[in-house]
Amino acid sequence: MSRCAAKRTVLRSLVAVWLAAISAHSQESAPPAQSIRVSVERVDVGVIVTDSRGKFIEGLHREDFHVFDDGVEQPITDFAPVDEPAQVFLLVEAGPSVYFLQAGHVNAAHAMLEGLSAGDRVAVGKYDAAPQLLLDFTANKPAAEAALEKVRYYVGFGTLNLSRSLSTVLDWLGKSQSKKTIVLLSTGFDTSTPGEISNVLSRLQIADVRILAISLGAELRSAPANPKNKKQSQSAQTTITQEGFADADRLLSAFTQATGGRVYFPNNAKAFSAAYAEIAELVRHEYSLAFAPSARDGKPHTIEVRISRSTSTSNMPADTSTFRVDNRRAYLTPRD
Repeated sequence: MSRCAAKRTVLRSLVAVWLAAISAHSQESAPPAQSIRVSVERVDVGVIVTDSRGKFIEGLHREDFHVFDDGVEQPITDFAPVDEPAQVFLLVEAGPSVYFLQAGHVNAAHAMLEGLSAGDRVAVGKYDAAPQLLLDFTANKPAAEAALEKVRYYVGFGTLNLSRSLSTVLDWLGKSQSKKTIVLLSTGFDTSTPGEISNVLSRLQIADVRILAISLGAELRSAPANPKNKKQSQSAQTTITQEGFADADRLLSAFTQATGGRVYFPNNAKAFSAAYAEIAELVRHEYSLAFAPSARDGKPHTIEVRISRSTSTSNMPADTSTFRVDNRRAYLTPRD
C-alpha cells in the first residue's frame, strides 16, 4: 500500500468514527485529542428549524423545544428567537477547483452577501497550506465582494491543510459572544495530519460556532478538459480520484454535523445560487436556548434538541416529522 493510500485509509476511518459518534449521540463521548477546559455555568444552544423546502420556521415558543443532555431532558432556562447581526467568516479554498472553474461559483457568493442584513459583519479569508485573512470583520458588503474577487488560486493538491486552517480560524474568532458562522467554500480535500483532523473535530464538537459548507468539487468531478489548459486539466483529473472525492465529502459532512451546520453539494449555477440564498437566511435566524449543565465532570456531553407542537402554538402543524433541526452536538461540562 502506498503512503498516500495508507493516509487516506486512516483519514477515512477517523471520519467514519466521528460521523458514527455524531449520528448515534453517544453517551460515552471520548475526550478531545487535546485537552480543552472551559468553565460553563450555562450552555447556550443556537437552533435552526426549517421545513422540507429549507424555509426557516418562525413563531415557535419555548414549549415547542425539548433539549437533552446525554439523553436526559433538561429544563430550558432561557429562550429567545434571535434575529440579530451575525459574524460570518467566509473561508475559501485557494486550490485548483476554483482555478479550473474560473472562480465563477465563488464570486457568485455575492448572492449570499446581498441577502445578509445591513448589520451583519463579514470577514474573508483563504487557505492552502495555512489560512490568510484578507478582510477583517466589516459591515461593508462591497468590501467583502472586492476581497473575494482578489483571491488568487493555484494548481495542485499538495498543500490544502483544511483542518489546520479551521483550527486557526477558531482561534481568530475567539470568545466573541455574537452569533458566529464559518461559511466554508471548499472541495473538502485535506492534507492535514490525522492528528490535526482529530483535534479540530474535537474542537468543533464543543464550539459555539456553526459551519455551513459548500462543496466546490461537484462540477470538477466530471468537468471536461479545458482546451486552453488541457495538460493541467488532465493532470488534475488524474490526481483527483472518485475515492478521494468521497473522502472529501465525508470530511465536510463531519465538520458541519459536529457544529449543527449544513453542507451543500451544488452542481450547477442555479444550485449554487439557491445554496447561497439559503445560507443568507440561516445565518440571520435561529432560536437561542440555554440550560444548566447536568454535571460537573469536565467531560464532553451530547446535546439533542427536539421539536413538538405545544398547545399554545397555533401556527405550527401537528406533524413536525418533516422539520429539520440543526444545533451544536456537544459541550464540555465544567469541573469542580
